[in-house]
Amino acid sequence: MTLSDTTRLLHELEPVVAENLDRHLATSKEWMPHEYIPWSQGRDYVGPDGEPWSVEQSQLSPIARTALELNLLTEDNLPSYHREIERAFGNDGPWGTWVGRWTAEEGRHGYALRDYLLVTRGVDPVELERARMATMTEGFDSGDKPLLRVCAYVSFQELATRVSHRNTGRYTDDPIANKLMARISMDENLHMIFYRNLVTASLEISPDEMVKAIRDEIVDFQMPGAGIEGFQRKAFQMAQAGIYDPRNHLDDVVMPLLRHWGVMELTGLGPEGEQARAELAAFLATADSQAATFVEKREAAAARRAARAG
Repeated sequence: MTLSDTTRLLHELEPVVAENLDRHLATSKEWMPHEYIPWSQGRDYVGPDGEPWSVEQSQLSPIARTALELNLLTEDNLPSYHREIERAFGNDGPWGTWVGRWTAEEGRHGYALRDYLLVTRGVDPVELERARMATMTEGFDSGDKPLLRVCAYVSFQELATRVSHRNTGRYTDDPIANKLMARISMDENLHMIFYRNLVTASLEISPDEMVKAIRDEIVDFQMPGAGIEGFQRKAFQMAQAGIYDPRNHLDDVVMPLLRHWGVMELTGLGPEGEQARAELAAFLATADSQAATFVEKREAAAARRAARAG
């Protein structure tokens, strides 16, 4: 996609951005992160009355701690995400207003998660801070993706984050954490709807290019926290726990968006769009088989553990 193509798309999509910005502002509800934190549970970590952190202080299971920490470190990279979407969308008109509003809403997620974990002594604060420093130093780079690929990616990513956060909250077995994660997930869902609607409009304006972008983002998809140290190991642990696994990704993220956009039913595609759709269909069939295999192996391993325990 050339610079002139991008400029044209930004101009043609601007009314859609303005409309969806107004819808978002009318739909989103103000909420205060400090109201979701059990401050009365807090106490000093240092000083004469302080108590250093130790693992037995945490009421969270090891996997719940891992999931919350991974979710928080992902949220911590917001400065990089802001840079990336501003690069793609610009900072003028409704595009720029959206970038600022989205950044402001996303910012409170990390604040609230960190406050919860520190007040409840859910994770080691020293290790958490060191991980934050490493994660933000590494940053996030989308690889200079063109506009339509950015729109596709953030649609999938926001929905994936919503699913991961929501399932993490349930897994904590803590009503306070569950309530907080549910509230954060509501933000992520509204963000997903905004980006999803941009893709819908782009399918009308430039269907072949948009279908190719959707294919590319599904095939190459990575969560934004993929650069976090130990991400693969931690993500596998979450998948084994059923918090976010290949089945979740396909059934709760990829397929709902494809159905909403009607990608497989689109008419009037050119040769490149038809080829992209055929490649996407083949990839989805393989992904479905791999997801089924993953679940089968997980269930078989659980059955073996239960048999040994019995």
